[in-house]
Amino acid sequence: MESRVAAKYVYQIRSRNGVVVDNLQIFGRDETEARLKLQKMYTHCEILDCRVLSGGKAPTSNYEDILDLLVKST
Repeated sequence: MESRVAAKYVYQIRSRNGVVVDNLQIFGRDETEARLKLQKMYTHCEILDCRVLSGGKAPTSNYEDILDLLVKST
């Protein structure tokens, strides 16, 4: 099974009413997926800039980590 790491894409957009939104960060397996997510949230926006944040590996968790968090929160 192939494990794909999600990258964080940083966008600068102009919304349909003209407001510039900077530093909009969206996770995606590739730029196409991130762009589709962006266009669902901001319909009819104009993408002014797109960058990929360099980073390490994607955060992973296992069953025990999740249980530990649940126990600590109660």
